[in-house]
Amino acid sequence: MALNSSAGATSVARVYADVNANMPRAYWDYDSVNISWGVLENYEVVRKIGRGKYSEVFEGINVVNYQKCVIKVLKPVKKKKIKREIKILQNLSGGPNIVSLLDVVRDNQVSDGSDWVGDWSKTPSLIFEYVNNTDFRSLYPKFQDYDVRYYIYELLKALDFCHSKGIMHRDVKPHNVMIDHEKRKLRLIDWGLAEFYHAGTEYNVRVASRYFKGPELLVDFQEYDYSLDMWSLGAMFASMIFRREPFFHGNSNSDQLVKIAKVLGTEDLFDYLDKYDIELDAQYDDILSRYPKKPWHSFINADNQRFVSNDAIDFLDKLLRYDHQERLTAKEAMNHPYFAPVRQAAAQNHNAGTSHS
Repeated sequence: MALNSSAGATSVARVYADVNANMPRAYWDYDSVNISWGVLENYEVVRKIGRGKYSEVFEGINVVNYQKCVIKVLKPVKKKKIKREIKILQNLSGGPNIVSLLDVVRDNQVSDGSDWVGDWSKTPSLIFEYVNNTDFRSLYPKFQDYDVRYYIYELLKALDFCHSKGIMHRDVKPHNVMIDHEKRKLRLIDWGLAEFYHAGTEYNVRVASRYFKGPELLVDFQEYDYSLDMWSLGAMFASMIFRREPFFHGNSNSDQLVKIAKVLGTEDLFDYLDKYDIELDAQYDDILSRYPKKPWHSFINADNQRFVSNDAIDFLDKLLRYDHQERLTAKEAMNHPYFAPVRQAAAQNHNAGTSHS
């Protein structure tokens, strides 16, 4: 990550911009993370529940206390990336709706990577709390309007918390939001792409999953911030209220921007590029025509109308903005009228003395 020295417009987060600057170095300097290794033999694999680019994920059991857990066996990637994930999980420990890291153990499969020395000669596994998740493809169609409001609000709690701690998640998408619908419990998982925000730093734009990548990533603007997560949340929200998964369905990163432009229009896109002095890659010359902005209500149909209200559309419109500085922050989002019923229910719960976190 190089400090920005380009002539282009600089951009700084509207909120929480100096959290890390005001913390001791040990908070964000993840290379110096302290890991107390747990005992591998305390855990047994029950079944495989998923795999990603960087890991394989299993349901497991702690044989000491018979608690279910999730075992994330990391593939031998750069040691620094693993340290970053662990440090971030430690910093966020106990935060609202943040998945809990219970333990870190070393696997017996020795990696041959020269990068892995001493304590690191074996691939680490991360042990997490277990969430009885239902796959979003079968769960979201069951939702009522209130459920969408409730779970998006729960997700915003996690995002405002991590942002307030100086951390961008950078991979918000349905696959990384575990929901135990019976317990109405949500957890934001997979902090493997998360990063500490330092104002003026240029970040890698090869983050997030294609359908949830903000325009800043697609036009190669590296000085992005927490607001990237708010675009991803907006894309996820749009797919939930309009029952169209994913909402922006590009077949490549360049096509992804075209899909966005066909909804938000090209006029605002070019205003955005001008404001931050961004030059579009030549590949867009052939594929990006002029598109008018599509009104949000044009996406309403018989299948999705029960989820769409003026408040929902206003909320969505304030998230899905090209200009990352115009998007609602997580805290602003939580105060939007769309969530009034959720805030009301929470207040009633609190007053009835039944508030158990």
